[in-house]
Amino acid sequence: MKATRVLQSLARQHNAARAYSTVHDLPRSGSTGLSQPPPPAPQGGDPSTAFQRATTASGPRNDWTKEEIAHIHQTPLMELAFAAGTLHRRFHEPGRVQLCTLMNIKTGGCSEDCSYCAQSSRYNTGLKATKLSTVDSVLEAARIAKGNGSNRFCMGAAWRDMRGRKSGLKNIVQMVKGVREMGMEACVTLGMLNKEQALELKEAGLTAYNHNLDTSREHYPNVITTRSYDERLETIENVRQAGIHVCSGGILGLGETPQTDHVGLIHTLATLPLHPESFPVNRLVAIPNTPMYGSEPVKLEDLVRCIATARLVMPKTIVRLAAGRVEMPESEQMLCFMAGANAIFTGEKMLTTPCNGWDEDKAMFERWGLQPMHTQASEVPSEKVFEARSFDEMKEKSENAPVMN
Repeated sequence: MKATRVLQSLARQHNAARAYSTVHDLPRSGSTGLSQPPPPAPQGGDPSTAFQRATTASGPRNDWTKEEIAHIHQTPLMELAFAAGTLHRRFHEPGRVQLCTLMNIKTGGCSEDCSYCAQSSRYNTGLKATKLSTVDSVLEAARIAKGNGSNRFCMGAAWRDMRGRKSGLKNIVQMVKGVREMGMEACVTLGMLNKEQALELKEAGLTAYNHNLDTSREHYPNVITTRSYDERLETIENVRQAGIHVCSGGILGLGETPQTDHVGLIHTLATLPLHPESFPVNRLVAIPNTPMYGSEPVKLEDLVRCIATARLVMPKTIVRLAAGRVEMPESEQMLCFMAGANAIFTGEKMLTTPCNGWDEDKAMFERWGLQPMHTQASEVPSEKVFEARSFDEMKEKSENAPVMN
């Protein structure tokens, strides 16, 4: 009997030490399939308790320290991935993955020196620069994407910024309006953006603006020198103030140190006034004749660890498995979904690199029981209908209206 009591006591201690696993056993609410959160844990700055606080979170927080995120990031990977997948089910519908399609609406000729990019004019990558695509051709591509199940249509132009591009911005506004009228989310990435340009895109109905930080502040000078880290953050702030969703993430495999640079990237985004609506995680697709060609590919464990850490630190953010997925076996992609990723790019092409096709992804979804995510942002707002009334009717309504004292 004494031995039995000892074993029961040890079991209770073990369960208390792994409190995050109790989330899996909580009752479900409504028809969403999402579990109810436990009572919020007390906040504090002790890095050793950061993992526990993250797994019991009832909402996002913006006061993370680098030490806390580093502690989470270095949690044993099996435990980290399980906790991230469990937390994911509290804030997102399990099995739902957003399908996004990306179109390059203006290729090459960029003046930036991003050391990974095929579109920089500084590197002889064999890519021919083009003018901005026509509105009709972009909207036709969006219709094809929607017909194949994509929920978000993203448009990218190889520009440093939007200065002196009034006619280009005018056409992009029409593209955004056309995509939104189809009932899709519209996202663009056009380089640096000022406040006025951000407001113009907001008025057109733009859902999200992509502006990646690429890596940590510390490693950033090794990747690009023609645009500062703070300039990127300024564009993100202009977008946020305009009321547009921020899409910002990074590229893994740029010669960085995961333990510090992946942590630094996540820390910067997780301490913004609002977490980004989406966090794209790109695996470097090495382009011949760019400085990053020949870099050591990111390891699977570092990719999964980055995704899981981002999920725990930014629980409501959509974590998007982006460039480089085409090189990943299906089993590796599933590990990423299980660790908290819930969006992908699908279609004919990324910007200049191959992409997993719609048919391939549909078959993968079928095998694993995944379903496309449908978001509120992709709904088309109904227009107000004008009701014709006579002057006498309007006068009578005005006379019968209650008087406000």
